[in-house]
Amino acid sequence: MATSGSPTPGRRAGVPARSLPLLLAGALLAGCSPGGGPRPDPPGPSPTRAAASAAGPACEVPLPDTWQRAFAAGEYRQPAGQRAVLTDTGPGWTALQLTGSGQEGGRRAVLVRGGEAAPRTLLRFADPVEHQLLAADFDGRRWAAFAVLEGRTLDSPWSLYVWDAVTGTARRLARADRPGPLPRPVVRDGTVVWAQGTGAGRATVFAAPAAGGGHARAWRTAVLDTPFTAGGLLVWREAQGGHTRPVAVTLKDGRPAALPPPIAALRDVRALVSDGTTWAWVAGEAAPRLMVWRPGDVRPFAAVTASPAVDGMDQLRIAGRFVTWRTPETSYALDLGRPVRTPGSGSYTRITPPYGYAAASGNALAVAYSLGNAKTADARPVIRVVDAARLPGLPGCG
Repeated sequence: MATSGSPTPGRRAGVPARSLPLLLAGALLAGCSPGGGPRPDPPGPSPTRAAASAAGPACEVPLPDTWQRAFAAGEYRQPAGQRAVLTDTGPGWTALQLTGSGQEGGRRAVLVRGGEAAPRTLLRFADPVEHQLLAADFDGRRWAAFAVLEGRTLDSPWSLYVWDAVTGTARRLARADRPGPLPRPVVRDGTVVWAQGTGAGRATVFAAPAAGGGHARAWRTAVLDTPFTAGGLLVWREAQGGHTRPVAVTLKDGRPAALPPPIAALRDVRALVSDGTTWAWVAGEAAPRLMVWRPGDVRPFAAVTASPAVDGMDQLRIAGRFVTWRTPETSYALDLGRPVRTPGSGSYTRITPPYGYAAASGNALAVAYSLGNAKTADARPVIRVVDAARLPGLPGCG
């Protein structure tokens, strides 16, 4: 998410608000203590994945020169007089916030598409100081959905918009003015799906046609956090019976859907994420562990057992064979190996300088950070986007 020139109280200057843990809807969900949960029954034997799990946790390695060159080649050249902030990325697109000065004054949300010379403007903000681009999704063809935070704190109201690439116009789809999960809109098959607080500590998952002409449908109301896509599923963590557990519905029609047994068995974990094949989450509070499970694994395994920062890890994302995460200090990527069914390199690397952050979807991996003091006018924002499938494997340890 973008930030304005003044840091939000309570967060480190220069760190985007999107790098903070997502707000959970209700005291019960926010107050649950993360833990490992019961160990699920194994889904079936797989000697290859069992060997990978038994190899032990990964270790940290320096960022390879080949990665540095790949990131440098994917650097976004922001327009003259504009300051860019990374919001989201996906296959063939990146959503940014651009803030101008002088004749280029004002703030707008833009979509950068591969092969297009100039960014497409999604919306010019009515308030160029308070309003900030919070999250976005694009179906790669016509429809983009994005949320605009209407203040400098994460509990400010926000509005959800849908943009039509054919007409080049945006319309407001919803507005949230009650506490709840931060929005992460999803656009699939002409439908926009999102969650917002609806009062009494609860939130509702809504779906509405991107083209308009239809009412938003409520798929589920509960104490839940921000949903994410996992293949053809929409998944979130929900508070039930004093614990949190993952819940899924189909993206096609919002009907309840079954999760893989090892995922359905999870309780009280945080930062759960998936691309439909790889699943990753953080277990443990005092000693957080990055856990991973993929079909064929005998059981979930601890990929990273010693967090590089004392305050743990969050903001998990998946980009192809990589799992990325953020600490209060910087961002990292774990290599799970190529192809999927073979053991990973057993290593991870830091992918941004201090206070940098990452976004990922599909094989798109984007990083953002500032050169110089982010609070000063002479700081230069750096945004780089790469195809994760083209990155070579990380070196092993030892």
